[in-house]
Amino acid sequence: MPGRAGDTKVCKSCGREMAWRKSWERNWDDVRFCSDACRKRRVSEADVVLENTIIELLEARAHDASICPSEAAQAVGGDDWRTLMEPARRAARRLVASGNVEITQKGQVVDPSTAKGPIRIRKARP
Repeated sequence: MPGRAGDTKVCKSCGREMAWRKSWERNWDDVRFCSDACRKRRVSEADVVLENTIIELLEARAHDASICPSEAAQAVGGDDWRTLMEPARRAARRLVASGNVEITQKGQVVDPSTAKGPIRIRKARP
């Protein structure tokens, strides 16, 4: 069944929510990426490593503790961690979409698709 106005999906690459568009009417069920850039980027092995690192860092902390995406970027990238900041944020958004983590700002859960500025990542709460 084709999508309808008001339907949403999560981009497989960046983890941002994308809304149904008239241009996607015929192939809404097949749409996986929000843009050409995400289609080209896809999810690399490095992205999976970042996702796993975020999970490992959270597992090593108290249940209610959070981490900054920079901690995952530093753990994976060493001295060149700054180039991994946006990939770490994308990894966190994908983990939110899978239900594993929550993204917060000032202690409040925020929509990862629209969050601007510093974020924290914590385990999803029931």
